[in-house]
Amino acid sequence: MSTIFSQIVEGEIPARVVYEDETTIAFLDANPLAPGHTLVIPKDEYERLNDVPDDVAPDLYAAIHQLVPAVEDAVDADASTVAFNNGAEAGQEVPHVHCHIVPRFDDDRAGPIHGMFAETGSIDSESLEDIATDLSETELDDIADGIESRV
Repeated sequence: MSTIFSQIVEGEIPARVVYEDETTIAFLDANPLAPGHTLVIPKDEYERLNDVPDDVAPDLYAAIHQLVPAVEDAVDADASTVAFNNGAEAGQEVPHVHCHIVPRFDDDRAGPIHGMFAETGSIDSESLEDIATDLSETELDDIADGIESRV
């Protein structure tokens, strides 16, 4: 199987890479929930978090640990939501383990992660579309450079 993320790792699909080491790569999400929304993945394909080998998991966590403050600082976020969707039933759309680092802002109205099971507190589709389309190429490059320089 060759996921879109594996194609990014192989350089077949362009991405704004903000971090890379021997086993892990991080890049800006092409469909961001907020400016600076970053995905962190193991370079090798593992469908679910529990499939990640014991010798790769610490590298993945170390990258996430390093990237969270870099992402927050780069976009002047107040906090961040850090999450894995582990399996299709949990909302995982790409069968390649990936961690979402979603910058959060005091006025973003997204609510806590528990809100995904509630009818209130979620961002409407139009607002999500605005976030994705309102960022210029230059702004995306600036965000990517800002994160990369902080790692």
